[in-house]
Amino acid sequence: MRTSLLYKYCCCFFLVFLSLFIILNTYGSSQIKTNLINQKKIALYQESESICNQYVQEYYSNSITKSFLYKQLVTVGSLTNTRIWMTDHDGTLLLDTEDSMSSVTTNVLSIDPTILNSNTRSGIKYSGYFDKPMIMAESNIIVNYNTVGYIFVFMSEEKVLEDTIQITNVINTLLLYFMVTLILLIVCMYFFSIHPLHKLIKAAKEYSLGHFDNPISLRGNDEFNELVNTINYMATELNSMDNYQKNFIANISHDFRSPLTSIKGYAEAILDGTIPYEMQNKYIDIIVFETERLNKLTNNLITLNSFERNGSMLNITSFDVNGVIKKTVSTFEGTCTKKKITINLEFPSEELFVDADIDKIQQVFYNLIDNAIKFSHHNSSIRILINERNNKAFISIKDYGIGIPKDSLKKIWERFYKTDLSRGKDKKGTGLGLSITKEIINAHGENITVISTEGAGTEFTFSLPLSDV
Repeated sequence: MRTSLLYKYCCCFFLVFLSLFIILNTYGSSQIKTNLINQKKIALYQESESICNQYVQEYYSNSITKSFLYKQLVTVGSLTNTRIWMTDHDGTLLLDTEDSMSSVTTNVLSIDPTILNSNTRSGIKYSGYFDKPMIMAESNIIVNYNTVGYIFVFMSEEKVLEDTIQITNVINTLLLYFMVTLILLIVCMYFFSIHPLHKLIKAAKEYSLGHFDNPISLRGNDEFNELVNTINYMATELNSMDNYQKNFIANISHDFRSPLTSIKGYAEAILDGTIPYEMQNKYIDIIVFETERLNKLTNNLITLNSFERNGSMLNITSFDVNGVIKKTVSTFEGTCTKKKITINLEFPSEELFVDADIDKIQQVFYNLIDNAIKFSHHNSSIRILINERNNKAFISIKDYGIGIPKDSLKKIWERFYKTDLSRGKDKKGTGLGLSITKEIINAHGENITVISTEGAGTEFTFSLPLSDV
């Protein structure tokens, strides 16, 4: 069963709130009580010291009577909500603010033999005097550097418990406000995070079904918006790839179907005798021509696939680029003679060495020269020029043929792309030559550019690094 983020957020919120509530009302409450008791101990000790230094000193200096001292201590006890005892140095109780100066003589040591051993204590319960736990502070009465008695100040721990409950209630109220704030925070988190995630999930499901025409839209300029833009871009690319695959299959089907149809038709015609024996050589030549066309298309596809799988796996050597150009040009001698095309070579020196993959670069020259001849008029020329600058060789192949339409210049590097002129002019073209050429040049870390004017000709230029040899 799928568990939503909102459910998880709510569970986490409930556990946090419950944990805080339990901790506050157990350990927290105990700590508050302990701290308050310690504060009360300090306050009571200061109070006992104050009584010793003010009222009791006046009594022992005979400035006030015992009755007046009693009234003062009762007043102090009433104001501070405390009970005050005064004893002599033997522990005999002289005054008790809650005993109305009883004539009954009591010794505090009989109540608690350890009462004189500490300045402050808590949790005291003296039967007959304090039925509830008390906090006590004790101070010595010093007269002429001698201890003549003791002052004991008692306060009920109930007051501390009341203060503890009051403070805990205040904190619980704040915790309640905190809970409301957390609920609002969860609501905000839902709209700012979970809600966009739902939209992203919905869009991802649509994209998985191949529906790329519904881009996601989110308000704001945060990370989610950036993610949406990335996904929309991915969808656009996937859509383009999908269209490319469809076009790829359509082009492959078209380019394979045409020669296969010719081969099958002429072969069957020869077999069933439809074509006379004396004319069979003509149609066998057509079959061979179409077979070469299929072979060229297959080899080009293998080359492109090799670049996609292996990337720029090149066998870099140093070789004379002039010699490679001359060798490639010689392979087109028959075609040039047939169309009466002249190829002019303009080299800066007899030899020019570059660092590249000689086989791949020879294929580049073959593709570009083949294109130049294909689109050149009869009785025209082709110019191959090399310039040296910035430790590179810039090689250009220029024809004066039909040129490339302006709206087709950016598309000529696409696989299977052919201008209408190309399809009408040469049925043998596969539309892969320039794609392979660009892949090879880019694999060398170099660039290739094209300049063309329709009706005036086309010039391709690419660079290769010069060799140090």
